[in-house]
Amino acid sequence: MEQKPPQKRPAESGRDDRLKAALKANLARRKAQARARTARETQDDKDKD
Repeated sequence: MEQKPPQKRPAESGRDDRLKAALKANLARRKAQARARTARETQDDKDKD
């Protein structure tokens, strides 16, 4: 038997949209932090030479 996913209520859809946006913002922030760390480490390495 094939099971159908339950129908979402409009309130759940809005929650899903908010969670998706928050996750995307969090990922972007973490990537920016990683890039900044890498850039700082690269700069520190150049300063040591």
